[in-house]
Amino acid sequence: MSTGVIIALIVVVAVVLVAAAVLALRARGPQHGGSLKRRFGPEYDLAVARHDGDTKAAERELTERVRRHGSLRTRPLESAERERFEARWTAAQERFVDSPREAVAEADRLLAELAGARGFPDGGQYEEQLTALSVHHAHHVEGYRRVHRVTHARVDDAREGGGAGTEEMRASMVEARALFEALMRPARHDGGDGRRTGTEAGEPAPAPASTPAARAPHGWSLGKRRPKES
Repeated sequence: MSTGVIIALIVVVAVVLVAAAVLALRARGPQHGGSLKRRFGPEYDLAVARHDGDTKAAERELTERVRRHGSLRTRPLESAERERFEARWTAAQERFVDSPREAVAEADRLLAELAGARGFPDGGQYEEQLTALSVHHAHHVEGYRRVHRVTHARVDDAREGGGAGTEEMRASMVEARALFEALMRPARHDGGDGRRTGTEAGEPAPAPASTPAARAPHGWSLGKRRPKES
């Protein structure tokens, strides 16, 4: 076999190996992105939008979130803590009919304190706490973002309870309740029965009967008073 043939074979083999490596990298990329999209759901789309459609930049951000907070293990709530949080959430819902802005502000404080009690970063570090929550409760964290935004937004010349402002507050409060319920549920490592709750993967799960939203009919939970029991 001549030297020229040998060189040609070497070049062909090298080209084939390079092509195989490129195909392998391309195949690995979509799987990684698909995994992030399944884990983060709506948070994935928000990250892409925040990066002006740059999927790779969004995935780098989300991967960094997982690196920083993915190993976080929540701590269980004591019975007394659980009862206090439930009572405060119910009171905030009932307060909405008379003072919607104060009710939403209380929901914002309550979520920050509840997340801190479960072992997430302290509520005084809102952005860091929100980032950690997005890793473990991606499908519910938008409600916290909304009540925080409504609470801290400046509303010029707006009367409390007026028009569209009230509807925005009502929607934020209803959405925030999903995160409240998720944080009230025990995680698999909290010493429960070990059944999957979906909190680590950000997947929704049924609310237990102990939470206010599970006990309360939606008709009076926001904007209506609790009916008296007979």
